[in-house]
Amino acid sequence: MHKIGKLGLQVFAAPDNMTGQAQIQVKAREIDFVTSFGKNIQALLDVLGIIRMIKKDNNTVLKTKKVTGNLQSGEVEEGEEIPYSQYAVEEIPFDTIKISKYRKGVTLEAIAEKGYDAAVQDTDEEFKTDLQNVVMDKLYAQLKAGSLTGHESTWQMAVAMAIGKVKDKFKKMRRTATGVAVWVNTLDVYKYVGAADISLQTAFGFEYMKKFLGADVVFVSSEIPENVVIATPLNNIVGYYIDPGDSEFVKAGLSYTTDPTTHFIGFHAQGTYERAISDLYAIMGLRLFCEYLDAIAYISVGGTDTQTLGKLTVTAAEGSETGKTKISVKEQLMSMKNCWKYKDAASATTVKYGDDVKNWSKWDGESEIASTETHHITLVECDQNYKAVRSGDVTVAVKS
Repeated sequence: MHKIGKLGLQVFAAPDNMTGQAQIQVKAREIDFVTSFGKNIQALLDVLGIIRMIKKDNNTVLKTKKVTGNLQSGEVEEGEEIPYSQYAVEEIPFDTIKISKYRKGVTLEAIAEKGYDAAVQDTDEEFKTDLQNVVMDKLYAQLKAGSLTGHESTWQMAVAMAIGKVKDKFKKMRRTATGVAVWVNTLDVYKYVGAADISLQTAFGFEYMKKFLGADVVFVSSEIPENVVIATPLNNIVGYYIDPGDSEFVKAGLSYTTDPTTHFIGFHAQGTYERAISDLYAIMGLRLFCEYLDAIAYISVGGTDTQTLGKLTVTAAEGSETGKTKISVKEQLMSMKNCWKYKDAASATTVKYGDDVKNWSKWDGESEIASTETHHITLVECDQNYKAVRSGDVTVAVKS
């Protein structure tokens, strides 16, 4: 029998590392966050017909493949040697997918003043919405840069032609569109339907309708300019992700709760006692984008096309060799079929949306460029038809 008086109060202390009610509540909060986030994006993937996201390691360079070669004539005389049809596959780096890190904190004072639900749970929901917007903002930016442009006199005709143009484009590429997604402005839809009652569904922050005006799915959003219709084949949209539950992170002591079904986001909550803050951490590497920028139709309502040239943020530093400069661009290519082109001149080169830059110099995104002090380098992102979609300019710094 223990002699309680001699043992003291330590006999009643909880064992070290015991999982108690507080830990269970925190874990439940983490599971709820990643599960609801995963369900939201899975709902959108289902609408888009994306059967599965492609898993990549952190900092994986995404590459597009270009096949070159010619089919030799099959008209071969009896007994003559049949010529080889030789083909080469060239891999071109286009983007890097990497983990992004986010943090939110709620103070003890805020919880005491407003209560747990308002201070923590409500801000968790807002945090989750903002993370969804990070993914969707990149997709919206790409959709708005679609290089299959045109204009029509009415909104309904713009929808019809947007669908027709992307289907025609895929046929010319020897591909079959599995369906067409259309993006339109919210006010344009209600102008068209008038007093008619329409039913909108929601997935990952997108409001949408199915089987409307000939499209398989129509997304309704204020992110799309008024009097503009955007469309692309459903199978032009691809997606990649990094698993935040990667064992290498866990080995380093960075363990995040993930949804075992989707693995799209990692979430961890903990109390930071030295500051009396409830800290929340999220990491994710998610990309939804269109493989072909020139299979995105951007159709305006009116007498002219309204597509405008996007902006690139370009900087320059001295190169490692005499007479060379090293340029950098903040933005990443918007499509895996796009490429960088540049022109070195005494002054900035004027560029308009859709300008042909085929004869400009090609840049791989890394190599240093031979130039002259005080010269300008005008950098352009072009689609696979060498039509300019974004541009930026910088005065070079050359190593002397």
